[in-house]
Amino acid sequence: MTTFGYAATATAQSASKIDYEPYPYVFVGLQGGAQTTFTKLNQDKYFTPTGSFSIGAFFTPTFGVRLHTNGIWNKARMQAPGQADPKYKYKYFTTDLDLLLNLSTMFGSEEYYRMNVYLIGGAGINYTWAKDDLSAKSKSQTDLWEDKNTSLNARLGAMLDYNLSKHWSVNLEANANMLAPLGKRDNSQFQSRNGWQLTAQLGLAYKFGFSKKVKTAPIAVGAIEEYNDDQNAAAAHARMLAEQAARKKAEEAARAAAEAAAKPGRALVICQKDIFFSIGSAVIRDSEAQKMQEMISWLQEHPEALATISGHADAGTGNPTVNARHAKNRAEAVAKALVDAGIDSARLTVESLGDTVMPYGDNEQSRVAIIVAKGE
Repeated sequence: MTTFGYAATATAQSASKIDYEPYPYVFVGLQGGAQTTFTKLNQDKYFTPTGSFSIGAFFTPTFGVRLHTNGIWNKARMQAPGQADPKYKYKYFTTDLDLLLNLSTMFGSEEYYRMNVYLIGGAGINYTWAKDDLSAKSKSQTDLWEDKNTSLNARLGAMLDYNLSKHWSVNLEANANMLAPLGKRDNSQFQSRNGWQLTAQLGLAYKFGFSKKVKTAPIAVGAIEEYNDDQNAAAAHARMLAEQAARKKAEEAARAAAEAAAKPGRALVICQKDIFFSIGSAVIRDSEAQKMQEMISWLQEHPEALATISGHADAGTGNPTVNARHAKNRAEAVAKALVDAGIDSARLTVESLGDTVMPYGDNEQSRVAIIVAKGE
């Protein structure tokens, strides 16, 4: 039989505030309290002390099992009609396999609570013996009862459990137990019905078998700042190298122009076109088609001219890796368009400067592929 219970308000404590994993764990428990049997007699005559021992485990924050034993004294009424004192004493022992559902974690937002409400239930065997009191009171009807009886026990209950520390908790448990005798009617029955017993107990549990919580060492603020400084320094160094390369190219172009100018009858001719792109794109826009056609025409008119295509990206968006890819794709897209128009690929040099050089300072204008063609 599955166990059910009623959920009560629980005191929450975040699992992040404890230094161990709260589940799974193993527990052993002792309980003591009182038990009564339901009959038509006054119930104050049927309360007897009772004790329990249990061992079990919680495998998840919600689900657990236990083996629970309970005994040992009880009272019942005999079924003999007209008996002046129908109450008699006997001993019993009940062993149940119980399922435990933690309603606090099932319906709460945390996996650990200091106070928990458990739904308890299960099934087992109830064994009774030592019915000398019954035999003495009903010598003429001893054939109606056996000295020892076995019954199936079905349990339904709830427990309130409060964690005092990592290993110890106190609990209050109440259970309803239905007894269905195997064979003759058990002497704890009233007339022909199954018997009902109610137990209420206060207990102490010891919990163990917790695993250690794996802690992730926090990164020190100083280490983060040092890392950022290193990254910034690397980026600054890359920009410096790119700017030096750009200056060197400009100087070489100026020197070549000066040398060409010094030679009579020859002049260096330079044509530059800036092809702008949308953010994150390497598709040549329709608005740039006219500039592309002008460069194609110029290269066709100067068959000895060579062209360098430099791809760029803006540093204001993305990251260096992504921007390097965008810049490369833009330069290659322009080169492909020129080759498709009939320009020999051997005349073209393609390079990607990523976001290390923003030729115009502004983010939007730095999403560009710059074509610089030189010829005589």
